[in-house]
Amino acid sequence: MKCYYHEAQSEHAPKHFFLRGQPAPSPEQPLRADRLKAAIETAGASLVLLPAQARDTVLIDRLKRIHSGRYLDFLETVVERWRTLPAASAVVAPNVHPCGHASVYPRHIIGQAGWHMHDMACPMDEGSYTGIIASAATAQAAADAVVQGEDVSYALCRPPGHHAGPERAGGFCFLNNTALAATVLREKYDRVAIIDVDLHHGNGTQDIFWERNDVWTGSVHVDPADFYPFFWGAATEVGEGDGKGFNCNVPLPLGANGIAFLQALSRLLSALSAFKPQAIVIALGLDAHKDDPLAGMTLETEDFYRIGQRLAQVKGPKVIVQEGGYPTDSLGDNLAAFLQGFRRG
Repeated sequence: MKCYYHEAQSEHAPKHFFLRGQPAPSPEQPLRADRLKAAIETAGASLVLLPAQARDTVLIDRLKRIHSGRYLDFLETVVERWRTLPAASAVVAPNVHPCGHASVYPRHIIGQAGWHMHDMACPMDEGSYTGIIASAATAQAAADAVVQGEDVSYALCRPPGHHAGPERAGGFCFLNNTALAATVLREKYDRVAIIDVDLHHGNGTQDIFWERNDVWTGSVHVDPADFYPFFWGAATEVGEGDGKGFNCNVPLPLGANGIAFLQALSRLLSALSAFKPQAIVIALGLDAHKDDPLAGMTLETEDFYRIGQRLAQVKGPKVIVQEGGYPTDSLGDNLAAFLQGFRRG
């Protein structure tokens, strides 16, 4: 298995986000990548460091298939424009958001920040855009490798992406790396499936493919009635229009353990079987572990071995895209367990 990482991801390193109304240390830091890189070596996989990036027009064109042009422009320019405001904060942090039916797209940067930033977990500073694009480039490289003949690849992406919708950042996510990987695979395969095993529902991914029947989306996660992202991720959400029946959510109670998670994963994969995917994207979260700082489940490290083993048994080439999982002493062990289980599955 080849594992891909772009070191420019470390340029995105905001120190704080808002938690329960207070500024708190952000767990979405370069330390995540450091621990995950060490785990890749432990698991015996090869790490491919991507070269320094120039503007990648192929990447931007692919991103335009899943994100709006004005949102991509916003991400690229927001920090510079924000800094022109009198007494502006050091990081972009919106103080107003649209509610209900909002039909006016703001010209003012404060309004645009509120429009595009769903919550207060996506601060951006001068290095953020570089790191965000590097994360997307990593997902693209891993997906390109599978298109070119690799059976499986792993993209070490941070910031993560599955909460990012067509025009929305949220939950530490700006560009949807998982959706990007699926978009690359669709250039070769007619039917692509996304299996999201992050602690949180991949609401951005669901939104992107909500009305499509060429990309099947499925997620196991904590019930959004009790947990972030709230609002999205119920079992009744199955897609609309051409996409009706091509989205599957299996929510679990807050605090669910590994046995419950694996049972839910089996239900999800049973639902997937009728789609007969030709290629798979696995949105890998490690934040369901009991020690994760955003803990909502109680999985043990050995549970990730079993998850990897089970997902390896799904037929078809696969791109594994790193989503959540935040710095603890167990983080690297959890990734190593998943990769080892996957290789032996």
